[in-house]
Amino acid sequence: MADELTNEPTTNQTGPQADESPNADAQQPAPEGQSAPERETQRPAPREGGQVPGRGGARMGRRTGGRGGRPEASKVEPGALDEIVVKIYRCSKVVKGGRRFSFGALVVVGDRINRVGVGYGKANEVPSAVEKARKAAQRAMVDIKLDGTTLPHPVKAKYRASQVLLLPARKGTGVIAGASVRAVMELAGVKDVYTKVHGSTGPKNLVKAAFTGLTSLRTRDEVTKLRGVSLA
Repeated sequence: MADELTNEPTTNQTGPQADESPNADAQQPAPEGQSAPERETQRPAPREGGQVPGRGGARMGRRTGGRGGRPEASKVEPGALDEIVVKIYRCSKVVKGGRRFSFGALVVVGDRINRVGVGYGKANEVPSAVEKARKAAQRAMVDIKLDGTTLPHPVKAKYRASQVLLLPARKGTGVIAGASVRAVMELAGVKDVYTKVHGSTGPKNLVKAAFTGLTSLRTRDEVTKLRGVSLA
């Protein structure tokens, strides 16, 4: 009995028969110099909800303009023309077949140094309206007289039902203004100013009133030359 047990061939589990197991193909060899348990411990731990960093929806918040991310501000070289779309208007016309829609765009263009312009355009599509307004603003660009980063003197301007008061401010104050007036001030190169609005708050009137106020600015040398006197 002992001889029969010793004469039976012994099977080696590490031989070819071990490779025929169904899990042999799924097993991957560990890198050289690294064991399988060490490789498993280096995987990133899942976050709450079962998301692994760098996979699936975890990247959604980092995309520019995506949900949870803020679009980057446009980087324009000094002296190059920049534009801000203040507002898009939608107009409708009732015709026999129904309503026909068109769009209007209010755009401010400037170089953020001392030139600015305001334009308004209408078209059947929004991109065409913005393009028309941009070209109109470029044609209406004028030079603004500034005193460093602020205004040389206070000025009050009126356009129809809106009245805008612009006051100089010391360096570091910033642009204290609403969205409509701020667009004109920033693209004109004014970095420190106080503003106050009276009357109508419509974007069209405010933008044109602020533009009128900037064009009426005068420097000290221009005032002395016009009046024929010397200022202390």
